[in-house]
Amino acid sequence: MSENQQARQGFWTRVFHLYYDGFRSMTVGKTLWLIIGIKLFIFFVVIRLIFFPNFLNSKCDTEEEKTEYVRHQLVDR
Repeated sequence: MSENQQARQGFWTRVFHLYYDGFRSMTVGKTLWLIIGIKLFIFFVVIRLIFFPNFLNSKCDTEEEKTEYVRHQLVDR
């Protein structure tokens, strides 16, 4: 390996160990990260399912019907 690649690998190793040691020694922070993870799950999974259903699959069966429906909505409206 070249000297530049060794320095880069050392940097990422140090960054990993910094976060690994920091998370390992946390007490309250682990609970806060769990809450953040649950909130992100709710935002990206549950809310997507509720507010962004797959509308075209409920209206059309084939790709041609989907294409025609979108074209009609864009042009003829």
